Amino acid sequence: MAHRGGGTRTDTASRRIGASPQAIYRALLDPQALASWLPPRGMTGAVLLFEPRAGGRYRIVLTYEASQHSVSGKTSEDTDIVQGLFLELLPDERIVQSVEFVSEDPSFAGTMTMTWSFAPVGGGTEVAIRCENVPAGIRPEDHDVGLRSTLANLAAFLA
Repeated sequence: MAHRGGGTRTDTASRRIGASPQAIYRALLDPQALASWLPPRGMTGAVLLFEPRAGGRYRIVLTYEASQHSVSGKTSEDTDIVQGLFLELLPDERIVQSVEFVSEDPSFAGTMTMTWSFAPVGGGTEVAIRCENVPAGIRPEDHDVGLRSTLANLAAFLA
Protein backbone atom coordinates (compact mmCIF):
# COMPACT_ATOMS: atom_id res chain seq x y z
CA MET A 1 0.00 0.00 0.00
CA ALA A 2 1.40 3.44 -0.90
CA HIS A 3 0.50 6.74 0.72
CA ARG A 4 1.47 10.12 -0.68
CA GLY A 5 1.74 13.37 1.17
CA GLY A 6 4.10 16.27 1.70
CA GLY A 7 6.29 15.36 -1.29
CA THR A 8 7.42 12.06 0.24
CA ARG A 9 6.12 8.56 -0.11
CA THR A 10 5.40 5.99 2.56
CA ASP A 11 4.92 2.34 1.62
CA THR A 12 3.60 -0.29 4.01
CA ALA A 13 3.01 -4.02 4.13
CA SER A 14 1.99 -6.43 6.86
CA ARG A 15 1.39 -10.10 7.42
CA ARG A 16 0.38 -12.42 10.22
CA ILE A 17 3.20 -14.91 10.81
CA GLY A 18 2.82 -18.06 12.90
CA ALA A 19 5.82 -17.35 15.13
CA SER A 20 6.48 -15.42 18.32
CA PRO A 21 7.67 -11.80 18.31
CA GLN A 22 10.90 -13.10 19.88
CA ALA A 23 11.54 -15.49 16.97
CA ILE A 24 10.84 -12.75 14.44
CA TYR A 25 13.10 -10.26 16.22
CA ARG A 26 15.92 -12.86 16.27
CA ALA A 27 15.44 -13.59 12.54
CA LEU A 28 15.92 -9.89 11.79
CA LEU A 29 19.10 -9.63 13.85
CA ASP A 30 20.86 -12.82 12.70
CA PRO A 31 22.87 -11.95 9.56
CA GLN A 32 22.90 -15.54 8.23
CA ALA A 33 19.15 -15.88 8.70
CA LEU A 34 18.56 -12.43 7.20
CA ALA A 35 20.56 -13.28 4.06
CA SER A 36 18.41 -16.36 3.52
CA TRP A 37 14.91 -14.82 3.84
CA LEU A 38 15.21 -11.06 3.25
CA PRO A 39 15.78 -11.06 -0.54
CA PRO A 40 12.50 -10.83 -2.43
CA ARG A 41 11.61 -13.56 -4.90
CA GLY A 42 14.08 -13.66 -7.78
CA MET A 43 16.99 -12.33 -5.72
CA THR A 44 19.73 -13.68 -3.47
CA GLY A 45 21.43 -11.86 -0.61
CA ALA A 46 24.79 -11.49 1.08
CA VAL A 47 25.47 -9.58 4.28
CA LEU A 48 28.81 -7.76 4.11
CA LEU A 49 28.61 -5.80 7.37
CA PHE A 50 26.20 -6.24 10.26
CA GLU A 51 26.32 -4.53 13.67
CA PRO A 52 22.91 -5.21 15.29
CA ARG A 53 22.88 -2.49 17.95
CA ALA A 54 21.54 1.06 18.12
CA GLY A 55 23.99 3.09 16.05
CA GLY A 56 25.34 -0.05 14.34
CA ARG A 57 25.78 -0.17 10.58
CA TYR A 58 24.96 -2.77 7.97
CA ARG A 59 25.64 -3.38 4.28
CA ILE A 60 23.74 -5.95 2.22
CA VAL A 61 24.06 -6.97 -1.44
CA LEU A 62 20.94 -8.19 -3.22
CA THR A 63 21.55 -9.87 -6.58
CA TYR A 64 18.92 -10.60 -9.21
CA GLU A 65 18.89 -14.21 -10.38
CA ALA A 66 19.44 -14.36 -14.14
CA SER A 67 16.18 -16.18 -14.87
CA GLN A 68 14.17 -13.65 -12.83
CA HIS A 69 15.95 -10.51 -14.01
CA SER A 70 13.51 -8.19 -15.77
CA VAL A 71 14.52 -4.84 -14.21
CA SER A 72 17.83 -3.11 -13.71
CA GLY A 73 19.42 -3.03 -10.29
CA LYS A 74 19.99 0.21 -8.45
CA THR A 75 23.75 -0.26 -7.98
CA SER A 76 24.63 -2.20 -11.14
CA GLU A 77 22.75 -4.06 -13.86
CA ASP A 78 21.92 -6.96 -11.55
CA THR A 79 22.57 -5.77 -7.97
CA ASP A 80 21.20 -3.52 -5.28
CA ILE A 81 23.57 -2.59 -2.48
CA VAL A 82 21.81 -1.35 0.62
CA GLN A 83 23.58 0.29 3.51
CA GLY A 84 22.09 1.56 6.66
CA LEU A 85 22.09 2.26 10.33
CA PHE A 86 20.12 0.72 13.18
CA LEU A 87 18.30 3.65 14.81
CA GLU A 88 16.25 1.77 17.39
CA LEU A 89 16.14 -1.83 18.61
CA LEU A 90 13.25 -2.48 20.96
CA PRO A 91 13.47 -6.23 21.68
CA ASP A 92 10.53 -8.27 20.39
CA GLU A 93 8.57 -5.11 19.43
CA ARG A 94 10.29 -2.89 16.86
CA ILE A 95 13.40 -2.31 14.75
CA VAL A 96 13.94 1.08 13.08
CA GLN A 97 16.61 1.53 10.41
CA SER A 98 17.81 4.24 8.07
CA VAL A 99 18.37 2.80 4.61
CA GLU A 100 20.32 4.14 1.63
CA PHE A 101 20.77 2.56 -1.78
CA VAL A 102 24.24 2.71 -3.31
CA SER A 103 23.46 4.17 -6.73
CA GLU A 104 24.62 6.86 -9.13
CA ASP A 105 21.00 7.36 -10.20
CA PRO A 106 19.61 10.40 -8.34
CA SER A 107 16.13 8.84 -8.32
CA PHE A 108 17.40 6.36 -5.70
CA ALA A 109 19.11 9.01 -3.55
CA GLY A 110 18.09 9.88 -0.04
CA THR A 111 17.57 8.10 3.22
CA MET A 112 14.54 5.90 3.71
CA THR A 113 13.40 5.05 7.23
CA MET A 114 12.23 1.45 7.59
CA THR A 115 10.32 0.38 10.69
CA TRP A 116 9.58 -3.28 11.44
CA SER A 117 6.90 -3.69 14.14
CA PHE A 118 5.78 -6.91 15.84
CA ALA A 119 2.43 -7.29 17.63
CA PRO A 120 1.33 -10.59 19.17
CA VAL A 121 -1.94 -11.92 17.76
CA GLY A 122 -3.68 -15.24 18.34
CA GLY A 123 -1.26 -17.98 17.36
CA GLY A 124 1.43 -15.70 15.99
CA THR A 125 2.57 -12.17 15.30
CA GLU A 126 1.39 -9.35 13.05
CA VAL A 127 4.55 -8.09 11.34
CA ALA A 128 4.27 -4.61 9.81
CA ILE A 129 6.84 -2.84 7.65
CA ARG A 130 6.64 0.93 7.19
CA CYS A 131 9.01 2.60 4.71
CA GLU A 132 9.08 6.41 4.89
CA ASN A 133 10.73 8.72 2.35
CA VAL A 134 10.87 5.99 -0.29
CA PRO A 135 13.12 7.08 -3.18
CA ALA A 136 11.15 8.07 -6.29
CA GLY A 137 13.06 5.54 -8.40
CA ILE A 138 11.38 2.65 -6.58
CA ARG A 139 8.07 2.07 -8.31
CA PRO A 140 5.25 1.65 -5.74
CA GLU A 141 4.01 -1.57 -7.36
CA ASP A 142 7.53 -3.07 -7.36
CA HIS A 143 8.07 -2.08 -3.73
CA ASP A 144 4.73 -3.60 -2.72
CA VAL A 145 5.58 -6.90 -4.43
CA GLY A 146 9.06 -6.89 -2.86
CA LEU A 147 7.83 -6.16 0.67
CA ARG A 148 5.13 -8.83 0.47
CA SER A 149 7.61 -11.34 -0.94
CA THR A 150 10.02 -10.63 1.93
CA LEU A 151 7.23 -11.15 4.48
CA ALA A 152 6.27 -14.44 2.79
CA ASN A 153 9.92 -15.52 2.92
CA LEU A 154 10.09 -14.66 6.63
CA ALA A 155 6.93 -16.67 7.30
CA ALA A 156 8.36 -19.68 5.43
CA PHE A 157 11.71 -19.34 7.22
CA LEU A 158 10.00 -19.44 10.63
CA ALA A 159 7.50 -22.21 9.77
